Amino acid sequence: MLELRNLRTAFEADGRRVVAVDGVSLRVAAGQMFGLVGESGCGKSATCRSILRLFSDARATIEGEIAFGGRDLARLPEADLAAVRGREIAMIFQDPMTALNPTMRVGAQIAEGLRRHRDLRGGAARREAIAMLRSVGVPGAEQRVASYPHEFSGGMRQRVLIAIALACRPKLLIADEPTTALDVTIQDQILKLILRLRQELGMGVLLVTHDLGVVAQTCERVAVMYAGHIVEEAPVAALFRRPRHPYTAALLAALPGRGRNRDLRAIPGGPPDLAAPPQGCRFHPRCPHAIDACRVQRPPLVETGDGGRTACLRWREVT
Repeated sequence: MLELRNLRTAFEADGRRVVAVDGVSLRVAAGQMFGLVGESGCGKSATCRSILRLFSDARATIEGEIAFGGRDLARLPEADLAAVRGREIAMIFQDPMTALNPTMRVGAQIAEGLRRHRDLRGGAARREAIAMLRSVGVPGAEQRVASYPHEFSGGMRQRVLIAIALACRPKLLIADEPTTALDVTIQDQILKLILRLRQELGMGVLLVTHDLGVVAQTCERVAVMYAGHIVEEAPVAALFRRPRHPYTAALLAALPGRGRNRDLRAIPGGPPDLAAPPQGCRFHPRCPHAIDACRVQRPPLVETGDGGRTACLRWREVT
């Protein structure tokens, strides 16, 4: 359904050039739940926004190929891309507190996409907006359709965002950390809602998160991102059973264990400055497996024989 080929997104700011997405290639199949994980600032959100070219800053440049439905979205004219946004590819943004327009009633915000992409107006648009709120579990949808965002809790705002995203029955849903800042009970409800709607609509989902537990619970395939690069991609079960990249192994080792006396294993150091990244493998300053070659050679993504790929020169030795 969606294939990114060598996607590269760069920004110019204060005389510095930052390459936030550097050579990312991945595929999301129809009906698949695909996870994209990594630390904050690794390029996950920039990857998502690049797919729909959601950068108003003219100093942002996007290179590579974004293949979707037989078209390259990276080169699609803006007018044609506007017809794709919301109709064929929809996005849930990570902050429900700021993603909604505080001056508009939620029903009117749902109706915007219905008017543009489904030609529904007036009473028909209102009835569909109520139906969408009901489908995402907003109680009293007939009354709440006239409410403003500040009248909803954080979890209910997130449901409104999902209703907006799904109102036009997209083929692909991009969910950019949809449960950030929500408590665990609401997080579970939101994830179950996305899974149910995915099954009902048959859409693919690109789920962006920094929570490996969420990936284990919901996804079939996952890519791990570090400093703008994909460093590993694999079926979820295979990745959790045997990670093939030191960064993935370190993330899994940092998860809280069930034993009371188990210490958390923090990853030493910090992510690199993307305006001046290290040569070679970008993880090598923090990697216990690094050798001299890692400091000068950027490892390519190679097949690991279990349906996965990894960008590590010593992947056979990773445990």
